[in-house]
Amino acid sequence: MDPMLDDKTSQAVQPKERVELAAAYRLIGHFGLDDSIFTHISAKAPAEEGDHAFLINPYGYRFEEVNAGGLVAVDLDGNILNDPGKAGINKAGFVIHSAIHGARPDVACVLHTHTIAGVAISSLDEGLQPYNQWSAPFFNRIAYHDYEGIAVNLDERERLVADLGDRDVMILRNHGLLTCGRTVGEAFRRMMDLERACKAQIEIMKTQAKPRRLTDDLAEFTAGQEEAWAEAHDAAGKPDAEWQAYLRLCHRIAPGFDQ
Repeated sequence: MDPMLDDKTSQAVQPKERVELAAAYRLIGHFGLDDSIFTHISAKAPAEEGDHAFLINPYGYRFEEVNAGGLVAVDLDGNILNDPGKAGINKAGFVIHSAIHGARPDVACVLHTHTIAGVAISSLDEGLQPYNQWSAPFFNRIAYHDYEGIAVNLDERERLVADLGDRDVMILRNHGLLTCGRTVGEAFRRMMDLERACKAQIEIMKTQAKPRRLTDDLAEFTAGQEEAWAEAHDAAGKPDAEWQAYLRLCHRIAPGFDQ
């Protein structure tokens, strides 16, 4: 029986890792940042599901159908460890996500999108520009990876992680956007901010007027302000208030996603 619809599965209490990843899928779908059954969000699996395992969506499901109990656990070699619906996974998703999870132990979640705004910005030589307060925090903090075709070749993983380095945001040229986070909430918030910055740049370009670009010094200063606030927030042990607000939204719009 389909684990997305099985009443017995829906009664299970799922681990936090599964619940928060399922929430990210539902929220990305809710905000229209999904691409049919394609693109992926992955997160480290609970320790009991396997060493170095991560969770990803089962192939063939729209994001609005994903729930915590139906997520697939896979290891870095592509071995399926837990696939409740026997749906398998998308190889392109495995290549990108396994590369980062294998190379970056500090990353708990990887989020990749193919939105219209994100693909548009990824198709510009100049990439994302510091035109405003939304884009400034990304100044000098975005990695770029050249397009190599649909990401099904395992040898692309080495080049992808080399391009990413220690950064948490990447523009996959002619392809889309990618964010990483120490938590699901952090990766999700970064993507929402990155998507908004891309949309703003597209709207600016539509005017055909000359953009007022922030100076490099001012953009760097603004990015530093954002980082200093985040570090102070983390040091104080405060909860991620924005992610908690998104989780409340998810419970309202998608009851049962956590089952």
